[in-house]
Amino acid sequence: MKTILVTGAAGFIGAHLSQRLTAQGITVIGLDNLNDYYDPQLKIDRLAALVAGDNFIHENMDLSSRADMEALFRNYSFDAVVNLAAQAGVRYSLINPHSYVDTNLVGFVNVLEGCRHSGVKHLVYASSSSVYGANTNMPFSVHDNVDHPVSLYAASKKANELMAHTYSHLYSLPTTGLRFFTVYGPWGRPDMALFLFTKAMLAGEPIKVFNHGRMERDFTYIDDIVEGVCRVVFKVPEGDSKWSGDTPDPATSYCPYRVYNIGNNNKEKLLRYIEVLEGCLGIRAEKIMLDMQPGDVPATYADVDDLVTDLDYRPNTSLEYGIGRFVEWYKKYYAL
Repeated sequence: MKTILVTGAAGFIGAHLSQRLTAQGITVIGLDNLNDYYDPQLKIDRLAALVAGDNFIHENMDLSSRADMEALFRNYSFDAVVNLAAQAGVRYSLINPHSYVDTNLVGFVNVLEGCRHSGVKHLVYASSSSVYGANTNMPFSVHDNVDHPVSLYAASKKANELMAHTYSHLYSLPTTGLRFFTVYGPWGRPDMALFLFTKAMLAGEPIKVFNHGRMERDFTYIDDIVEGVCRVVFKVPEGDSKWSGDTPDPATSYCPYRVYNIGNNNKEKLLRYIEVLEGCLGIRAEKIMLDMQPGDVPATYADVDDLVTDLDYRPNTSLEYGIGRFVEWYKKYYAL
């Protein structure tokens, strides 16, 4: 794996991953269109550190542009592709559903076609814990069916898994989907709870706590996500000869297809998350308790047994460490 395409390279996970790969001597072609879903300056600043180093080339491109994506795969030879570019956010999908179709569906087809026609050895792509939707059997297992999404974002991620399987079946393209669980840490997204809470608390403003504080999440620190992705990239899936269509396992297949959870394997109460943040900031949060929002789920909790078995890896960063690092970054970045 000498050259890897990372889409969404200016994003939260993409920038961290690109930094890790280039540090290992891998050439990273980083695709990102720097859109304004949130403050583009944050994306520009993430990119600045990458562009200033070695082995990184930024391609300013929209994933949904078929012509541009075809040119990208003609101009470079990729050993692997890590597709992290997506229209993110559950709540935004209620406001602007078409952006999820353009990026998460049309864009993903462009990635699949590029990999198919250029001999890419492995496509790794971001799925999401959101695909578990109405499932309540916990911890969430990749071996359970996930056929009841509760947001268009979740449906688009489930669709990615189905589309990937089709290409693994038809063209023997090795694909691995990664279901990320509530990622947080330095350089995080401004639309995520930790960023919103920190910004409000430092400004002396109240924070909005949905489901009256009864939310539970498997919060996963960014470094744990990146470690998991890196291990997966170098483990190209093979077909499972024991797979049976009589009792189909959603996580594996007879073709080179695999799905993993990457989570902390530990659900934490949202109020506990806020409590740790209060300790790191030295500020008591004023809370506005609200009902749960449409498209959201009350709890997430990852079963990572397959990650441990296949990759000898179990994320384990504590909230105290992870939130502490985020607060340190936030204060430095905003010169507080």
